[in-house]
Amino acid sequence: MPAKVGFVKIITVSSAGVFNIGDVFSMTPHASSKTFAGGGSFNTGNGIRIHLDKAETYINDKEVIDQSFNE
Repeated sequence: MPAKVGFVKIITVSSAGVFNIGDVFSMTPHASSKTFAGGGSFNTGNGIRIHLDKAETYINDKEVIDQSFNE
C-alpha cells in the first residue's frame, strides 16, 4: 500500500546498511571483514591473567578478495 512520506534527513548510512522509503519485498545488506589478533586478544571477564612470552602473530595474506558477493 503506498504511503505519503514527509521530509527525511539522512545523517549517515553505514557501508552495510540499507535505507528505504516505499514498498519493498526484500532487502539484504552484505558486509564482510577480516580480523587478525594475537593470542589472548578477545578474552573478556574479571580477573583474567594471560602470560604470553614472546608471542607473535604472523600475517601472510596474498589474496586481494577472500569472498565476493553475488548480487
